[in-house]
Amino acid sequence: MSWMRGIRCQVRAWRAARARWRADMAEFKVAQKEARRRGEWPENPGPPPTGFSLLPWLLMGLGSFSNLLQGKTSNPWIGGLGLLAFNSLYIYVVFRSFVKEMREAVSTRVALVVMGLVTCGLALGYGGSWLYFFPLLGLATGACLRGPRLGQVGLALTALAAAVSVFRAGWDAINVAYGTFLSTMVTAAILSLSEAVRELRAAREELARRAVEKERMRFSRDLHDLLGHTLSVIVVKSEAARRLAPRDMEAALGQITDIEAVGRQALTEIREAVTGYREGSLATELDRARSALSAADIDPVVRQSGPPLTPQTEALLGWVVREAVTNVVRHSGATRCEITLDGVLDRARLTVADDGPGDSSVSGSADGIGGTGLKGLTERLAAAGGSLRAGPSPRGGFTVTAELPVEQADLTSSVVATAPREP
Repeated sequence: MSWMRGIRCQVRAWRAARARWRADMAEFKVAQKEARRRGEWPENPGPPPTGFSLLPWLLMGLGSFSNLLQGKTSNPWIGGLGLLAFNSLYIYVVFRSFVKEMREAVSTRVALVVMGLVTCGLALGYGGSWLYFFPLLGLATGACLRGPRLGQVGLALTALAAAVSVFRAGWDAINVAYGTFLSTMVTAAILSLSEAVRELRAAREELARRAVEKERMRFSRDLHDLLGHTLSVIVVKSEAARRLAPRDMEAALGQITDIEAVGRQALTEIREAVTGYREGSLATELDRARSALSAADIDPVVRQSGPPLTPQTEALLGWVVREAVTNVVRHSGATRCEITLDGVLDRARLTVADDGPGDSSVSGSADGIGGTGLKGLTERLAAAGGSLRAGPSPRGGFTVTAELPVEQADLTSSVVATAPREP
């Protein structure tokens, strides 16, 4: 009795699918009414079609069923079993045709072939209204076989329907053949178009979601880098002003003036980050790095060689300088920091190295990219085809190395060496 349980499970599955489809359709109608009330064009194409949309076409078999009831069909038991088998196979195939994995399954294709054999047997045996099972076979074929081979299969099925109909009905075979070809191709075209529209809509929603996620990540990285560096500089300069105030008020006022300038510049940069139009300048970031390191009693040494870089490359390397120097000021405990920029062939290499004991909480990960800021920089450079390495140096201290492929702006080389200067 396992086949009976299988039939009951299939019936329950069909009922559940019908309930879901009706609920989706009711929701779609409500959304359409709401869109029309607001004077908008509804974009939602509604719930996806299911096998229920092709069930009404089974009414084409009522003529054959009527012949069976009226006793106009010889061997009615064979005709009845054939009609039951055809309807069962039709329902099985069309319901599986709306799920891509089931549609391409071997069992579905086998059921379609068996359905074709049953159709040929009933049409050859009885003729008349039984010939109209060929258009129903075309509907199931079009729903199941959507692809480059559909045209060949459709023509072959049309030729088969024409041959059987000529044998049983003479010139009426034209109507059967035309109906078979039309039902096959139109069904496949409509269902393929509907599926393509839904896939395009899903792709558009996914692209919109990814764009929002990308913008959120950009804003979070920019905000982290901007505020982390700015607040660190303000803290360092505030401490310097506090130390200088008892013995050198003029120098302390200079540090307070720098704090005010840094705060104003931070407001401008945050506004630019919010709008997404901030383009960092490497020269500006190097000047700020010197100032921040000097205020923290760390000797800055900046070396730059090679041809000028493109604005995009300068912007990315400026972020690296900002984040690395912020970590040096906050965590390293160093007395000296070297920033080296080398342009070699088609790549630019930036190295920020300090001589401090470091902070294991920042650089304790296995790959050396432990901080949130460094992780964000790694993602930025990787998107531009570059790389970022960070970790303890063999000579002591902590080293951050960034490499980027660059397009040389011109062939002029410049070499800049800046000696340490006092705050």
